[in-house]
Amino acid sequence: MGMDDLDRRILDALQQSFPLSARPFDVLAERLGIDAELLWRRVDAMFERGVIRRLGASFDSRKLGFCSTLAAVRVGSELADRAAEVIGRYPEVTHSYLRDHEFNIWFTIIAPDDQRIEAILCEIRAELSLAAFDTLNLPMKRMFKLDARFKARP
Repeated sequence: MGMDDLDRRILDALQQSFPLSARPFDVLAERLGIDAELLWRRVDAMFERGVIRRLGASFDSRKLGFCSTLAAVRVGSELADRAAEVIGRYPEVTHSYLRDHEFNIWFTIIAPDDQRIEAILCEIRAELSLAAFDTLNLPMKRMFKLDARFKARP
């Protein structure tokens, strides 16, 4: 992966104390004692290498009045790519992944209400010609929040 101490410090700063500022990378660069251009180059290089896949805010959708669910579909392996493409069209789908399981494509949906979640699942079923028993809708009953911050090994 080729990460040095500066890359590790940058990753830590991005996860721990991202500034609420009009120019957050300038603030981070100053905190790290480096030039903002160097910070940009380092972050860009980590994106290119796949060290960083996403950089963005994470909101508590429930506190914003939204509903969420974990959903899954059961499709044949020949339909998996098409199913992933159909599921990925919805902006309400936050992420999806393939599993080695009877229900082989799992995804999360965040929507304004349960009716919209059910409408999305109905549309996915219709587009993929799935029966109702080929989909799972597993709404959250209790919140377990992990503070997933990653530490790069030296």
